[in-house]
Amino acid sequence: MNVIGAGIAVIGASVGIAILAQAALNGMARQPEVASKLQTAMIIAGALIEGVALFAIVVALLSK
Repeated sequence: MNVIGAGIAVIGASVGIAILAQAALNGMARQPEVASKLQTAMIIAGALIEGVALFAIVVALLSK
């Protein structure tokens, strides 16, 4: 059962990062002059999503 929780956490993180990348690329395509600001925000948000996913995986694997 723990593996299922870890798998759900990984799927949720990957979907979140995909949505984040899609929105950032759309923004860069619409306004190329703000690409550097969007890229910085995207990297920070992606790191936060990965951190939450890692925490969820650890909690899922440690729970009984």
